[in-house]
Amino acid sequence: MAVVKKVPSPVPTPPRSPAPIDEIDRILLDELARDGRITNNALATAAGIAPSTCLGRVRALVERGVIRGFHADIDPAALGRDLQAMIAVRVHAGARSHLAEFGAQMAALPEVESVYFIAGADDYLIHTATANSDALRRFVLENLSAHPAVASTETILIFEHVRPGGPHRAS
Repeated sequence: MAVVKKVPSPVPTPPRSPAPIDEIDRILLDELARDGRITNNALATAAGIAPSTCLGRVRALVERGVIRGFHADIDPAALGRDLQAMIAVRVHAGARSHLAEFGAQMAALPEVESVYFIAGADDYLIHTATANSDALRRFVLENLSAHPAVASTETILIFEHVRPGGPHRAS
């Protein structure tokens, strides 16, 4: 099974104003967040609306950018990538004009689950999943420490991931 990653565009997108959301939309969004594979009929029943209305509302939420997509949440451990970490990355001051390029490079790496551009002392938080500590060490040395834009890194191991509103599960 191929894993497709969305690579961020090198040009930052302008902030968008919040989309107007009513109570029915909130119910639809809550149900879809809990189960992205819920049938349209079950979703309509949960919201108390007709299936055709439900389908139209979900399509409108997608078109307005409220729903960014539907995807499978794959457990990295099931793919032999048992060790997950968050790596805080600070780039050199001279590399700040190339932040989006750096983020796109990181997002393209197979060990990377997510890339977050953050505020604070660090510039990025990179969520990785590797087979073991040797693979994580190799990732940090080859892709971060050796990168000319990187000033420093801090690696934080993830022991467990508990999702709000969802069942407890170890990552």
